[in-house]
Amino acid sequence: MKTKFFHRIALSIALTIGALIAVAQTNVTTDVVTVNLQTDTVKVMSQKMNREIKAVVVLPHQYFDNPTDSFPSVYVLHGASGDYSNWPKKKNLEQVATQYGVVMICPDGQDSWYFDSPIDPKMQFETFISRELVAYVDSHYRTFRSAKMRAITGLSMGGHGALWNAFRHPDVWGSCGSMSGGVDITKFTDRWHIKARLGNYEDNPERWHRHAVVNLVPSIQPGQNIIIDDGADDFFYQVNCNLHEALLKAKIPHDFTIRPGAHSWKYWINALDYHMLFFSKAFSK
Repeated sequence: MKTKFFHRIALSIALTIGALIAVAQTNVTTDVVTVNLQTDTVKVMSQKMNREIKAVVVLPHQYFDNPTDSFPSVYVLHGASGDYSNWPKKKNLEQVATQYGVVMICPDGQDSWYFDSPIDPKMQFETFISRELVAYVDSHYRTFRSAKMRAITGLSMGGHGALWNAFRHPDVWGSCGSMSGGVDITKFTDRWHIKARLGNYEDNPERWHRHAVVNLVPSIQPGQNIIIDDGADDFFYQVNCNLHEALLKAKIPHDFTIRPGAHSWKYWINALDYHMLFFSKAFSK
């Protein structure tokens, strides 16, 4: 046991040094904030926003036990008023990552709704998530550089963001999910700082409709693995049912589940287990 423990420490130090060296050779830069055996907190430079964004990267035990292997990656997004630390604080992601043999990434999304704001150049989180962050993770960690081995999910605003990014970038995301997702922002025009990203709904209705996940359905091509769920007592219940019906009408295969629960961490902590099982099966195909 001691030999394996010190082996992990040595590998962790080596990975950190390697990451810092790689930074000097790429346009995507980082400042490593904290590093331990399984969890790194990093700052990733966004060229699009000209600022650094924090993220937590969680490694499975297998990452150290098998130093030549590559691993699937799962990105998990937080909700409105949250940050990159929410998921690691609420759930033992080191255990989850090890159980499924994946690298997990929890980026900061601020209150961006994870799209590129047409009015705020400091809120370009679609580019950051689907391009800059993925490029950073794949160049600094031993992850498969294939959409088939990459998944994204999230809660509430993060559920919207996960589907938004996946549906618009199928070349990046082979699997995607949403837990209690705000998948139709046009029904909530005065909430959660959305109008700060898109302008007032009354003045920009077409812009709002273009940025609602439910309205992306006609453009989706079959092939992605999609899982969507919500609690029966959630205030996003109806918009998720509407998305489900739209996907059925478009003949887009997907898993859709309604379980008891409300818009709460109790629901999301449980829901993540179902998403991880779903993604694990997709990775093993």
